[in-house]
Amino acid sequence: MQYTLKKSLGQHFLKDESICIKIIDAVNESLHYHNLNKLVEVGPGGGAITKYLLQLDDIDFKAVELDEEKVIFLETNYPAIKEKILNENFLDITPPFQEKFMVAGNFPYNISSQILFKILDWKEQVPVVIGMFQKEVAQRVAAKPNSKAYGIISILIQTFYDVEYLFDVPPESFTPPPKVMSGVIRLQLRNTTYQVKSDKAFIQLVKTAFNQRRKMLRNAVKSLFDPIVLQDEIFNKRAEQLSIENFAALTFRMQGN
Repeated sequence: MQYTLKKSLGQHFLKDESICIKIIDAVNESLHYHNLNKLVEVGPGGGAITKYLLQLDDIDFKAVELDEEKVIFLETNYPAIKEKILNENFLDITPPFQEKFMVAGNFPYNISSQILFKILDWKEQVPVVIGMFQKEVAQRVAAKPNSKAYGIISILIQTFYDVEYLFDVPPESFTPPPKVMSGVIRLQLRNTTYQVKSDKAFIQLVKTAFNQRRKMLRNAVKSLFDPIVLQDEIFNKRAEQLSIENFAALTFRMQGN
């Protein structure tokens, strides 16, 4: 049977076998490095990566696919996936395993950032993620301070995960070709955590700072600090010039709880 593409679900299906194999190699390497035997694929679509993931030895595998037509297609063409596929929206599910697991996939581009924030909620269970994104999004997740790409998602993900940009994926690797380049990144849970006054304060500070990123920090976040604290030289900088450590340290100087 064939399947139809649904633009509403951000579907671009991978067809380049060499890219599939590069992703599988990275997945295999990470499974072994983190000593994991459980794997969740997000958005298997037409099964380009799935057919290889199903062949991995001694791996407890599950796939999450919202599109019922793709579920039927996958079960018909790859019978081994029966009982291993969840016909649900990844953003709505509880963790598919009780133990630690890896997340991988060609993430639906229209919800790729939301997928990462969902994984953040599960971070104690997910030591490693390998995902394909629009290149611009992948670069933002991996960005370092003093770059235009550095922003809210860079900091909130990198607070908990080390991010590595693995490789580019050109539009012609997909059906239909997207209008943008794509990129594959790997997230690995950090061994150390940043000390913050509270997660809520940290998120509020980062979002407030970047909501007016062209302004000097003093003007962007003045509602969060006592005027005396705002005299500190660090507030002469702009948000993109501050490291995660800088933001974490500033949470202890914020007003209120």
